[in-house]
Amino acid sequence: MATKPRTPKARTTKPGSQRKPDDSAIRAYLAARSLPVRAALERLRTQIRANAPEAIEVFSYGVPAFRQGSPLVAYGSTDRHCAFYLMSAQVLEQFPEVLESYDCSKGTIRFQPEAPLPATLVKKLVKARLAENAAKKTKTG
Repeated sequence: MATKPRTPKARTTKPGSQRKPDDSAIRAYLAARSLPVRAALERLRTQIRANAPEAIEVFSYGVPAFRQGSPLVAYGSTDRHCAFYLMSAQVLEQFPEVLESYDCSKGTIRFQPEAPLPATLVKKLVKARLAENAAKKTKTG
């Protein structure tokens, strides 16, 4: 039985550096959204970048996401809403009074494009995720 030749993985330019992803999938994802949804998601994207400037953008599990050593946050939309994926129920539990007016589930905040998340809230949540990831990294080594 013949084996298929393996495709080599893309190499980084420096040992230990993170490869800059091809953002064509992210651009295509955003372009496929209606104008109000795209505007809300691009606003959220800008706010995430501002609060996690060292994070790299990736396209993961079918949505745009950010990584900083490990998964940080992601965002996306469905036919009914936009979503901010914190990938952490623990972070959501830190802000019950702030998030009580939002539709939340384990690690996700859903919002309407005409009512985007406030910049101050995004900042708090991204900073909390960065701290959580840093604490995990410290624990593991």
